[in-house]
Amino acid sequence: MKRLTFYFDPLSPYAALGFEALPEALAGHSVEVVYRPILLAALLHALGQKGPAEIEAKRRWTFRQVAWLAHRQGVVLDAPAQHPFNPLPLLRLAWACAAPAGQPGDTPGRWVVEQLFHHVWRGGGADANEPARLAALTQHLAPGQDPGSEAVKQRLRSETEAALALGVFGVPTIELDGRLFWGQDALPMLRAALDDDPWFRSGAWESAAQPRPGLTRRH
Repeated sequence: MKRLTFYFDPLSPYAALGFEALPEALAGHSVEVVYRPILLAALLHALGQKGPAEIEAKRRWTFRQVAWLAHRQGVVLDAPAQHPFNPLPLLRLAWACAAPAGQPGDTPGRWVVEQLFHHVWRGGGADANEPARLAALTQHLAPGQDPGSEAVKQRLRSETEAALALGVFGVPTIELDGRLFWGQDALPMLRAALDDDPWFRSGAWESAAQPRPGLTRRH
């Protein structure tokens, strides 16, 4: 059985769309999916980048594109009242619904992840961090750990740092056999890898990533 790791932050509409489309991409294969919530803002900060919603022209395009993609996929995607918003309460809740690291069930299951995405992206445009909504979601998920505990906070930090060390730079990112597939639009490529497309054995994956000489700035 193949094992995939799905790195996500519920802040990302692309992660929400990728989550919805993942079962179709995996259809016909025996696959175990491990879900790992990480803090996208920490990745971007470490890499010296801004998020798409922090650049106004890019924000407009992002929400137009994800609305179109949701339409094409036939899924609901309601933008929350505020975006970007602080996803830490949701990320910590996700890890609180898992067992402590090293124990069976130490990552959140698909149902938990689905509830998080639906809270943000199927909430009818409500504020994802509205206290009453967060309280209701927490009660619904009934986490086994305290989302505000230092152990849960540290788990989120360590998982984000591990993802960064692996080479994850955005969400969603799916890891398969040591390869990282970034973005909702990479699912067809992921499917090809699962299907053992000869391209992945030809050396093309490796050669495509080789550094190319660029322009030298003149001062």
